[in-house]
Amino acid sequence: MDEPGSQYALSLEEIGSEDVALVGGKSANLGELAGLDVPVLPGFTTTSAAYDRYLAETDVEESIAELLDGLDPDDVPDLQGRGRRIRALFESAEMPADLERVILDRYRRLASETGEAEPVVAVRSSATAEDLPTASFAGQQETFLNVSGERELLEAVKGCYASLFTDRAITYRVDRGFDHFAVKLACVVQVMGRADRGCSGIAFTIDPDTGFRNAVVIEASYGLGELIVQGEVTPDRYVVFKPTNGIIERTVGSKERRMVRRDGRTAVEPVPDRDRDRVALSDERIASLATYARRIEDHFGRPMDIEWLLDGVRDELYVVQARPETVHGGERERSIRTYRRTEDGEVLVEGVAIGTAIGAGPVRILSNVGDMGRFERGDVLVTGTTDPDWEPVMRKAAAIVTERGGKTSHAAIVSRELGIPAIVGAESAVKVLRDGEPVTVDCTEATGRVFEGELPFEVHEQPLEEIPGTETDVTLILGDPSRAFSLSRLPVDGVGLAREEFIVTSAIGDHPLYAIERGESERFVEELRAGIAKIAAAFHPRDVVVRLSDFKSDEYRNLRGGARYEPEESNPMLGWRGASRYYDPDFRDAFRLECEALRRVREEVGLDNVIVLVPFCRTPEEGRRVLEVMREFGLDTDGMDVYVMAELPSNVVLADRFAEVFDGFSIGSNDLTQLVLGIDRNSAKLAPLFREDDEAVERSTRALIESAHEADCRVGICGDAPSTVPGYVEFLLEADVDSIAVTPDVALQTIVRVAELESDL
Repeated sequence: MDEPGSQYALSLEEIGSEDVALVGGKSANLGELAGLDVPVLPGFTTTSAAYDRYLAETDVEESIAELLDGLDPDDVPDLQGRGRRIRALFESAEMPADLERVILDRYRRLASETGEAEPVVAVRSSATAEDLPTASFAGQQETFLNVSGERELLEAVKGCYASLFTDRAITYRVDRGFDHFAVKLACVVQVMGRADRGCSGIAFTIDPDTGFRNAVVIEASYGLGELIVQGEVTPDRYVVFKPTNGIIERTVGSKERRMVRRDGRTAVEPVPDRDRDRVALSDERIASLATYARRIEDHFGRPMDIEWLLDGVRDELYVVQARPETVHGGERERSIRTYRRTEDGEVLVEGVAIGTAIGAGPVRILSNVGDMGRFERGDVLVTGTTDPDWEPVMRKAAAIVTERGGKTSHAAIVSRELGIPAIVGAESAVKVLRDGEPVTVDCTEATGRVFEGELPFEVHEQPLEEIPGTETDVTLILGDPSRAFSLSRLPVDGVGLAREEFIVTSAIGDHPLYAIERGESERFVEELRAGIAKIAAAFHPRDVVVRLSDFKSDEYRNLRGGARYEPEESNPMLGWRGASRYYDPDFRDAFRLECEALRRVREEVGLDNVIVLVPFCRTPEEGRRVLEVMREFGLDTDGMDVYVMAELPSNVVLADRFAEVFDGFSIGSNDLTQLVLGIDRNSAKLAPLFREDDEAVERSTRALIESAHEADCRVGICGDAPSTVPGYVEFLLEADVDSIAVTPDVALQTIVRVAELESDL
């Protein structure tokens, strides 16, 4: 026999994912989690029958229908007025006596379970159309925190019911074709976790920007999680590689403020300086959270969007919400859409890019939701931050720019779902940008940029089913780790050249010896490790060839502190570079940092697909010295492949000898052309003579391939020639090269061309 009142309220243990129609998506998913090995705070949920009972007893449904008749969701002032009147109907009605009795009985059971006379709880809305695979309804209804006492609980339940008719919820249902009365609301009532004494955040089991599926992306900040969603703080960001549970990157956010409990209410207070610059979660907690996230994803069989907290009193992690990720979580993409600006312009502001698209239009600066009547479809929304009340206007924007917020802030989440490019954390955007001025918002790189004027751009869509397979590997030349996850969708065979130099210049900036002198060796290693790991994780298990640092002395001098460590050479191109540095007493300590970064990538993150490439190695003996130093610095050269860059005539002439030292070759066509023809590749005067398809260069290339294959070594090419020289791909296939590395912009065309040529050979 059913327990009296069970039609109106159920414990989380009594429900599961099949009960969405009864208790809504949020409650159903929490009930499902309670049956897994995932920590969930104790609580109960009201049901859709309770909501129906409230409507029937209070007789508000007819009034709601009248107020929604003839609604135009684009008429924002009218929408706001109607929504306000509907919510007032809910809040002024009396809770039916039988419903009140059931809710309070469940609350008293929680009191008994926790040993508290009036347990502090969180009351969250759970709509029956919420957290579906095709519609998240995230943030559409209200959450009430720090609710204590029976009267306050009943008022919170009524507030949740009323929030089914917030302006954003009404608009969301209209846009997606949901009947307003077909959507019902339940309320999850859970013991409040003490995140105010710990931290909280969000975890995606997929990269929310690119759809890369092998990562768990976690954001964390101190206190209750509302400030992250509201975009009021810059949280920490951690990326975990799913197959190994290794941490790819840790980015420390500023975490300036936190929301805490004070006298039964929430308050916002500054975070002490000592806590801002350290990570909110330990590596052990990050790994545990990633494990829970993967467990949840495996159970539901799709990517998930998870809210969590670390209870600072109990010192325990808890999952407080799990819903399907709706932007990338459905059917896998069948095409690749890429955006590219065709003109450059002046950068006005920068921030964190959300999505990978470009948008343009006139700036419309709004200071609060009351200004939304000024906004026209196609404007670029510029504001401090957004919350769910902004959604009716966000859906009309060509792009969105906010001064605050991280990758899981409200503006970021909604812009992804709407497919609108957005930049968050663009400090001073409201001051710098001018209302009405035309701008272009470019989110094609990790740093989003707002350009002056409406610049032309191209959109290219390539169906993946039209890309043929090839016998010869086609790989990428890649330096920027921020592009790795999005580029991983390309049907390539891995990365033929990942340049350490880009990571050093863009993420670190210091000469390695200067970093050591300043006591910042660990920062240097971690930044380098994170950059390499992101590229390797993106293409795992495909091979990623990482070239050791190949700065010339003049380039090293341009790094911070570089001038004190670098000689002034008359011809740096032929000077102290590549392999000759690694064993030199004047550079060994710097090389140790590179080796340690690579060791962590392979051993701690577990990315065994990394192949190390040694550049500018003049003799086989020099190669042996480099391998010896690598082993001394902790790299297992027997357990991983190490290639040599074939870019010197000596590499060609002594290919058989180099094959005794290294596991493979990667031809550097730029330096090989320079040294075979005796041409300074930086000379504008000699540029017409610099030809990778010169007969001498091609004969050298062919000879290298033949000698390497005789020694059973693989040979790839990673210079510019395959991307820029007409007919060069044909030559490489005829020479029987094993792999061709090209820049991402020509990867798809190269694959098609290679397939065509292979069919003719």
